[in-house]
Amino acid sequence: MPMKLDVVTIEREVFKADDVDMVILPGTEGEMGVLPRHEPLMSGLKEGVLEIVRGNEREILAIGGGFVEVRNSHVIVMADVAEQSDEIDVERAEAARRKAIATIENAPENMEREEALASLRRAEVRLKAAKRRSGGGGSVRVSDH
Repeated sequence: MPMKLDVVTIEREVFKADDVDMVILPGTEGEMGVLPRHEPLMSGLKEGVLEIVRGNEREILAIGGGFVEVRNSHVIVMADVAEQSDEIDVERAEAARRKAIATIENAPENMEREEALASLRRAEVRLKAAKRRSGGGGSVRVSDH
């Protein structure tokens, strides 16, 4: 018995399916897997890769935090930002990563450094999702800097 999955942001519906076998989410307390008939759950999400298993296929999304609600074999992900791995412009994400690293190295103020660290995490998550899509195995490390 598959479950229903909706991944939405304030701007759009990113993913919708009713034949999902498992969802792997980047929870604030660690990675979590959700299978059909999972107990009701509400949890925060951090930046990371969301993996969707449908039969023998895996779909990858990059999300920038948010919340997940599980209820009656229905998973609803309300993400701050989300994009499917095939939507990610790898060159743009790599440029954002380099810019964030340069800002971190030169940031005189703590606030500017924190913003740059958040930007770096988002860029690295996007790169990780894109690499998983292309069979790269997710070898990009998400930094804690």
